[in-house]
Amino acid sequence: MTALAEPTAIIFDCADPKALAEFYRKATGWDVTHGDDDSAYLGNGPVQLAFQRVPGYRRPGWPDAGKHAHLDFKVADVEAATGELVALGASRPEFQPGEGEWTVLADPEGHPFCIAEG
Repeated sequence: MTALAEPTAIIFDCADPKALAEFYRKATGWDVTHGDDDSAYLGNGPVQLAFQRVPGYRRPGWPDAGKHAHLDFKVADVEAATGELVALGASRPEFQPGEGEWTVLADPEGHPFCIAEG
């Protein structure tokens, strides 16, 4: 089947696009490919992570039924990766579903993401 649409970026609303792109650059090793006061893009692949400034941005809550999407990452060692990501500015919410199969973290602007061994 021929695709009707092909994704090019996953874009997160935020208060500080450059700072959030820098967090994910350090977390993923991807390059920042564009950055200005209002947006930043990360990655050279067919799909990029992007961050756009939104005036009055409010952090998502966790857990919160209003959360609509999150990223999943695979890591070699969840405990070690958790420590490194927290050192970069992530936080580890108290609520942790999944019975230890994954760990929920939040980036510096509150977007939840999960890490699991893979």
